[in-house]
Amino acid sequence: MNSRLLLLSYFFLCQTFTFGQTKISGKILDEKGKALPGVNVYIKGSFDGASSAITGEFEIESTESGDQLLVVSMMGFKTRELPIVLSGSKLEIAPINLIEEFNEMNTVTISAGAMEASDEKKSVILRPLDIVTTPSAMGDIVGAFQTLPGTSTVGNDGRLFVRGGDASEVGIYIDGMRVGNAYGTTAGNVPTRTRFNPNLFKGTFFSTGGYSAEFGQALSSALALNTKDLAIRSQGDLSIMSVGGGYAHTLANDQRSISVSGNIFDLKPYQNIIKQDFDWERAPYGLDLEVAAQQKLNKGGLIKVLARTETGGMKLWQPQPGVKGKGILIDLTNNYSYAQTNWRKAYENGWTLFGGVSFSHNKDFINLDDLDVERTNNLSHIKFSTVKDFSDRISAKTGVEYFIHDYSELLVEENLDRSFDEREAYLFTEWDWYLSKRFVVRGGIRAGHSQLADEKWLDPRASLAYKISDSGTLSLAAGRFHQLPVDNFRILNQNLQNSESKHLILNYLYQKEGRTFRAETFYKSYENLVRFEGFPQAPQNLRNEGSGFAKGFDIFFRDQKTIKNTDYWITYSFVDSERSYNQFENRVQPDFAPKHNFSIVVKHFVPSLKSQIGTSYSVNDGYTFTDPNLPGEMNSKTTAYQNLSISWSYLPRPNLIIHAAITNVLGTENIFGYSFAQKPNEQGSFESLPIGQPAPRFLFLGIFLTLSKDKNANQLNNL
Repeated sequence: MNSRLLLLSYFFLCQTFTFGQTKISGKILDEKGKALPGVNVYIKGSFDGASSAITGEFEIESTESGDQLLVVSMMGFKTRELPIVLSGSKLEIAPINLIEEFNEMNTVTISAGAMEASDEKKSVILRPLDIVTTPSAMGDIVGAFQTLPGTSTVGNDGRLFVRGGDASEVGIYIDGMRVGNAYGTTAGNVPTRTRFNPNLFKGTFFSTGGYSAEFGQALSSALALNTKDLAIRSQGDLSIMSVGGGYAHTLANDQRSISVSGNIFDLKPYQNIIKQDFDWERAPYGLDLEVAAQQKLNKGGLIKVLARTETGGMKLWQPQPGVKGKGILIDLTNNYSYAQTNWRKAYENGWTLFGGVSFSHNKDFINLDDLDVERTNNLSHIKFSTVKDFSDRISAKTGVEYFIHDYSELLVEENLDRSFDEREAYLFTEWDWYLSKRFVVRGGIRAGHSQLADEKWLDPRASLAYKISDSGTLSLAAGRFHQLPVDNFRILNQNLQNSESKHLILNYLYQKEGRTFRAETFYKSYENLVRFEGFPQAPQNLRNEGSGFAKGFDIFFRDQKTIKNTDYWITYSFVDSERSYNQFENRVQPDFAPKHNFSIVVKHFVPSLKSQIGTSYSVNDGYTFTDPNLPGEMNSKTTAYQNLSISWSYLPRPNLIIHAAITNVLGTENIFGYSFAQKPNEQGSFESLPIGQPAPRFLFLGIFLTLSKDKNANQLNNL
């Protein structure tokens, strides 16, 4: 009896299961109609599912009934949920097409003219840590970028020169806001530095041309610095250096953070020990105070505040060719302030909003051979932009910005002054279209208006990239760029118009397993450059009549894999540049554009010594100059520039770093040109003096101590 009951129950249940099952079948295809194998297909909220075969077909047997959701998912494609009705019979579903999913990790990146230093992006060339540990940079952001392709080292200047362009042709931004007077004020032939500490920034974007429509007023390049978000911990950082010292303190929690730092430097003790080739009356000195704060908002978004103030100066004798004695005494004092706040928020509907306000104030007090001059430069920048992701394939950035620029010069004793007030307005938009994971097109346009010049202009820009292999990308960029003349020209002729440059760039980028290879060729044209008569110190008859070009190629290779614990990169740039500008009647090779530039940077970590040893070597083929004793313009050239630098970083404890560096170890006597007397001597020759370095070498020693509850924290952790 029991056996019959069990058999009857089994037969009844089998019939129930058989009649309660639904057989679901279909086929999965991609956008082009090709079969997709290995796709996961299942009933949402159940254990019923299967994977598609090599033909893309699938079959599922489910005991569920009624209204259900069929989920179709595969990595790299958008997940689809299809409503179905299960009624215990066969269900054949029409072919299902999956659409590729686009994100930063699987799509092509435009690399023409673009180099990023970030821990967040996949297509980086340098990272923030690389910037501060490059031996020749001495902790200067621009010093590190001078080892990258497309740049030229001009040792008596210190600013960034890109592809045959003057340093004034590079625009510098912090969190998208323009920085006025980003370099410290200095006397002629004394190299300067950027004002801001690299520890402030989580990443940088450096363009050697063809840059985004978001930026303008730069004929050659844009350098965008992005500050950190919330600090990761509370800590104090003490710095004791051969040139001064400083302290920074950070307070942080999950919602907000604030960092306050103060630094003082004075080269007088250093110069009393190290022999100098310059005749210093007062060695360079300065002090600064900086505040950086971040606050998360209740409804999402982040607001940042950055403020900096500094003061400094120097006093030195500059000998004059053909004149006996110590020369002219230059006494320079500089006061500088910069402040900005910005707000950014991303919304679930695909919109990201950004708003920012910044203000730069620079004042120079210059005493030049008993001539007192005060020079004031103020720049205010207001900006609002939006980014809209219409889908993972189409994105648009649109924005407006307004500049208020005031500049003045005053002869103190004579009570004579001159000035100009400028108002500039801009509108820009830029669209990205991902036609596939391998192909992206970017188009943008930037419109500008200058109230002072009474001029309007329009700059179209376009770029594209195609991924020719899993590791290789080919990019192309083209565009037009405008820039108003530098302040000391505009104050003499306020009717001067924009100069114009057009860029065409072709780039190949290969990145795989710790190796990067980058090759790029370019062509730039220049129109409406400023020309004048007389000498640069007293130009006359300024007008937009100059023109020129720059063409060449760059090669960059970085290897972090081949040699254990060793990272190195090699750069070579060739630039053929000619322009008629300033006092030159004919097209000449500028003195700031050497044709051949080569550099190599090597860093090796020695675990047993808890040390990193670094070296960098830079060389170019010399600088052109005009010798008035010979016919023609830019008719001579200096010997090759060379600089071999070494560094050593030692971590005796996790929170203690000792860093030492020496530039120009070999003591090469680098000459950057010659200054000539304005009149010939009795023999009919123009006497000259070489323009050289302040000293054969520069030595740096720093001790950096971090005080924190986290005993493993140090200043490198912030980068």
